[in-house]
Amino acid sequence: MSANAARRLSRMFHRISVAISAEKDYLSDLDGAIGDADHGITMSLGFEAVNGELAKRNLDAMVPSEVFLAAASAFLDAVGASTGPLYASAFRKAALSLKQDETLSAARQASILEAMTSGIRERGKGQRGDKTMLDAWIPATGAAAAARDRGASVQNMWNDIVEAADAGARSTRSMVATRGRAARVGERSLGHIDPGAASAVIIMKAMKDTFTEDEPV
Repeated sequence: MSANAARRLSRMFHRISVAISAEKDYLSDLDGAIGDADHGITMSLGFEAVNGELAKRNLDAMVPSEVFLAAASAFLDAVGASTGPLYASAFRKAALSLKQDETLSAARQASILEAMTSGIRERGKGQRGDKTMLDAWIPATGAAAAARDRGASVQNMWNDIVEAADAGARSTRSMVATRGRAARVGERSLGHIDPGAASAVIIMKAMKDTFTEDEPV
C-alpha cells in the first residue's frame, strides 16, 4: 500500500506541475501587477524540479513521507528565494504528519493539508488577511477539518477544500498587501488577486484530481 501511495503522490506532483505550467503566464501576469512578474515561472521551475527528482527515485521502495521530503529538497534547490522556503516548509511538515500514518486515507489527506498550511504559516509568519497564499490555504484547511469531523466523503471534502480556497483567493482582490513583495506597492495592490493565493488554488485542484480519482461521486 505504501508503494501505491508513493506513486499516487508522484502523480499528484506531476498533475500540479502540468497545471502550474499551463497557468504560468496568468500567474506571472497577476504578479506583474503587484510584484516581480515571475511567480508563474518560479512555481513552474519548482514543480518541474520535484518531478525530475521523483523520476529518479524508486517509488516502490518509498513511503509517502519520503516523497514529500524529496519534494521539499528539490523545490528548495530550484527556488531558493521567497516561495521556495515556504513550500519546502509545507512539504516537510506534510512528511512529518505522514510519519504517524503512511496511508492516504481521507483523514490523512486533511492532515496533509493542515500540515502544509502550518509549514507555510510558520515560515512566512503570516496570517489570513495579509493578501498572501495563506488567504487560500487557511480557509481550505478549515474546510478540510470540518469535512473530516463530519465524516464527509473524499469527493465532498475536496469539493469543499477547493471551493474555500478559490473564495479565499478571490477575496484578496479587496485586500491591501501587508507582507511579502506586494507590500512594497501598498495601496496599489488593492484590486488585484494575490498570485500566491491563485497558484495555491491550482495546486489544491490538482491534489483534488489525484485524491478523488476512482472515488465514488
